[in-house]
Amino acid sequence: MPDPAHWLAPARRRAALGAVLVWSPLALVCAALVFVLAGTWSTVAMLVVSALAVVWAARAAAARFDAQWLILRLNAREAALEDSAALVFGGQPLAGIEQLQARRIAARIAALDPAGLADDLAQRRIALAWMLAAAALAAIAVWYSQEPAVPPLSPADPATAPAAPGAPRLVGQRVRIIPPAYTRLPPRYSDSLDIRAPQGSRIEWTFAFDPEPAAAAVQLVGGQAIPLTRASEGWVGGVRLDIPSLYRLTAEGLGAQQPVHRLEPIADDPPQVRVIEPASGLATMRPGQSRWRVVFEASDDYAVAAGARAAITTAIGEGENVRFAERSITVTGTGDPRRRRFAINLPLGGFGLQPGSDLVVQLTVADTREGAPQVVRGPGVILRYPAPRLAEVAGLDLMAKQQMPAYFRSQRQVIIDTEALIRQRRSLSADEFLVRSDTIGVDQRLLRLRYGQFVGMEAEETPRPPLPVSDKEDGAPPEPDHYDGDGHDHGEAPENPTFGGLGNVLAEFGHTHDESEAATLLDPDTRALLKLALDAMWEAEVNLRTGKPEAALPFENTALDYIKRIQQATRIYLPRVGTQLPPVDMARRMTGKREGIVGRGAVLEPFAIADAVPATAWRALAAAGAIDLAGLDQWLRVNSARLRDPLSVLAAVDGLRSAPSSKAAREKLRAQLWSVLTRPPATVRRRPDGGDMGRRYAGGLR
Repeated sequence: MPDPAHWLAPARRRAALGAVLVWSPLALVCAALVFVLAGTWSTVAMLVVSALAVVWAARAAAARFDAQWLILRLNAREAALEDSAALVFGGQPLAGIEQLQARRIAARIAALDPAGLADDLAQRRIALAWMLAAAALAAIAVWYSQEPAVPPLSPADPATAPAAPGAPRLVGQRVRIIPPAYTRLPPRYSDSLDIRAPQGSRIEWTFAFDPEPAAAAVQLVGGQAIPLTRASEGWVGGVRLDIPSLYRLTAEGLGAQQPVHRLEPIADDPPQVRVIEPASGLATMRPGQSRWRVVFEASDDYAVAAGARAAITTAIGEGENVRFAERSITVTGTGDPRRRRFAINLPLGGFGLQPGSDLVVQLTVADTREGAPQVVRGPGVILRYPAPRLAEVAGLDLMAKQQMPAYFRSQRQVIIDTEALIRQRRSLSADEFLVRSDTIGVDQRLLRLRYGQFVGMEAEETPRPPLPVSDKEDGAPPEPDHYDGDGHDHGEAPENPTFGGLGNVLAEFGHTHDESEAATLLDPDTRALLKLALDAMWEAEVNLRTGKPEAALPFENTALDYIKRIQQATRIYLPRVGTQLPPVDMARRMTGKREGIVGRGAVLEPFAIADAVPATAWRALAAAGAIDLAGLDQWLRVNSARLRDPLSVLAAVDGLRSAPSSKAAREKLRAQLWSVLTRPPATVRRRPDGGDMGRRYAGGLR
């Protein structure tokens, strides 16, 4: 019987070759990309990994060809085999007649060529793979050629060279800054050793010395030392830029007084969200509207994540029977990654909106910062389903008017509405002008009643009987009578009054307009101003209700002026509570013992500063004593976010540490700490000098 492996070998070799020809271009592209981004050693590692992957793909392609495939291929291509190839390659025991047929079929199979059973190479697939790989390699080559070439080492500052002859001195320097990948910023080179780069960047130094030292390092002030290794161009080393720091270059034999340099990270700002559509934050649902389109725009200094979450909240119902429901959907942004737009089309039929309900949409976006993206929730947009207009009814105000909510009504708005009505007088009919003037008068009345509550004004909703004619000689109006149902709380009369008992006289014969537990007390000046404002509001209301807005406008402005003065006045809010005295100790009463009842004199407590470390150091710098620089350095690192320029303060601390007896270093650090000190809670105001006349008078006295 023929060997199946002999007949499968050509097909397996051709399948493996096809897999190698298809996947090899991808391996070359990956290696070229790694070479551009990471260098030679990473490229070698990538080539090894890619080769192993291609070998695995070739073995997987060859493993698909087995005995079952061979049987099917022979039966399909050779009709002379009479669909009996399974008798030869099936591997099962055969009966007598089956053995005879198997020998006949084996003789016919032996006359065939095994290479003819293999499939041809997928030339189109191979050609497409190599064409795409060639295009990718060309793009990588163009990109690599456009990258700035590695600049030569720039000369070092001559002032840093040591005075000792034969000692190592710095002759060249270069800094490479590799921003984080999420910033999409290209690497760059800098000649200056003062570095300012995005937070999370990789900082790589290259230094050249003459003569070469035995060892070199970058020493972070107050922190770790970063060792430098010898390379072809010089000594190289790197660090990740996360926190602001100061550093200096150190080497064996190098001068000890090397200058310090800055490592300043640029923090990633959170994204900003604004509403593009609709133009207003409050939109009104139109009759027949079935969809609502909302467009947000999110911007970031580097990039905004493509996906965002939109929180949709519905408030259905009125008064206390409001039902809230919240759902969220995923929205995909479009446009520039630094400024993406998120469009949301909401089908309104699925939210069950009713008249008087609201639909609120808020967008939550994030940036692409590595590790912990910054998440920001933008402003909300409201779609309001307007409530139906009230039907006209007869009553005190002739008709029920659609009024704005109370929190939108103010004296300034009344003035604005009055001025607008005066300008539109010529374009309105007499009846429409009177109706609009009366509407503004109703707003003025409601505002007057709201302010009047602070001086005990009644709600004026319950009709009262006419006042009796005064029988006083001066004609002053008498006090109004009080009766049941007048809208006031008269209290309950005592059940069993007794002669001579005081009881609740106020509850029996009078009433109060303030709550007894927590009454609002205004000082007399403020109360007088409020009464003047209410009088002006009353005059304005009378003129508005009678269709004379021009006459009402001066009173409206007068009321607004009084309200402004009231807002700046001193207000006193006192609860009416009784005096709470300590209980009397009956055991000590009438004994004459005074132990424990005589209070001590007032003792001045020392003023404690929350952050006493910089204040203590600032006072110590004025003297010649020692200073806790370690504690100050630790405080500065913990509170660096509160400082405007923490690196300048750290540099001053390092300067004093290097020269403890230097008066200039102490003064420099003291000046830096002045901006860090906590401001006192109160300041003493300088007395005015009386102007030019006062200064001349004081000069004459001298």
